[in-house]
Amino acid sequence: MAAVLGMTDLMTYAEELAREKQSSDRPLLRVSHWEWQEKAGKPVRVFDTVPGTAGNPSILVIPPGLGQPLSRELAAQWAEWLRSRHAQGTSLGSICKGAFLLGETGLTTGRTVTTHWSYEEQLLSRFPGTKVDTDRLIIDDGDIITAGGVMAWIDLSLKLVDRFLGPTIMVETARTFLVDPPGREQSYYSAFAPKLNHGDAAILKVQHWLQATEGKETNLAVLSTQAGLEQRTFIRRFQKATGLTTSEYIQRLRVGKARELLQFTKSPVERIAWDVGYTDPSAFRKVFGRIVGLTPQEYRQRFSV
Repeated sequence: MAAVLGMTDLMTYAEELAREKQSSDRPLLRVSHWEWQEKAGKPVRVFDTVPGTAGNPSILVIPPGLGQPLSRELAAQWAEWLRSRHAQGTSLGSICKGAFLLGETGLTTGRTVTTHWSYEEQLLSRFPGTKVDTDRLIIDDGDIITAGGVMAWIDLSLKLVDRFLGPTIMVETARTFLVDPPGREQSYYSAFAPKLNHGDAAILKVQHWLQATEGKETNLAVLSTQAGLEQRTFIRRFQKATGLTTSEYIQRLRVGKARELLQFTKSPVERIAWDVGYTDPSAFRKVFGRIVGLTPQEYRQRFSV
C-alpha cells in the first residue's frame, strides 16, 4: 500500500503542477485503484481522481507485495483480465514481485523484465521463456514496463509522469519530492512511447509483435501479413493509428534499444548498430542523431552507467 499511495500522491501532484502551468481546469492525468470483487467477478475501481469518467487505463501497474510472490492460482483471475486490457491497448507495468503476476499473463515471454535481485532465479524458474535482467532498475519496453525493488515505484512514477506530462513536469516533480530523476536523460528527451489505445486491433497486434521482436523486421509484406490486411490497407491504417509510418516507428523502436545498449553495455557502436538491425553503422548514427539529438558516442558519454 505504501507504493500504491505513494504513486498516487506523486502523480497527483505532477498533474496539478501541469494544470497550473497550462492554466487548465481540465484533468490531464487520471489515477485509479483497482481491486478484485467477488460479487462483480472482476476488478473494479475503488478509487478514482476523476470519478464518473469512462475509458480504459493507458497503463495498469501491478504494485509490489509483502511475503511470497502471488501463487499461480491467485494470479489466474487477474492475469486473464490484464491480458484482455493489454489486447485493448493498455500498457502493463510491475514493481518488484508484481513481475510474477505480470509473468502469468504470458506477455513477458521473449521479453526482458526486471524484479528485485533476490527473486531472479525464482522468476526464471517459473517463467523460463522470460528474460530477466536484475542489473536494471527500470526496463521500459513501451507496452511493458517493469521496475526492480519495492521502492522503485518512485522511479516508475517519474517515468510515467515523463511519458504523460512531459520531462519538464517530471524534473520539477522530482525536485519537489527530493528524488533523482530516473536516468538523467529524461530532462532532455523522453523514451519512445508508442500509441497503443487507438482501437485498431489489427495494427495493435503488429505493434505488440514489433515490440517483442525489437523491430528487426521491416518488410511491409511480412508486417501486413501479421496484421491480416492487404498491404495498402495496412500502410494507411498503421499511419492513422500510430501517427508514424512503419519505417519511422521501427526506427524509434531500434533507437530505443540502442540507447539501452549504449547506456548499460560497453559494446562498440558498430556492434550495437548491427544488434539493433542496421548493417550500415553510418546510417545508424544518422538515424540515432536525428531522433535523440546526440551522436551515439555523446549519448554514451553522458548517460553510460
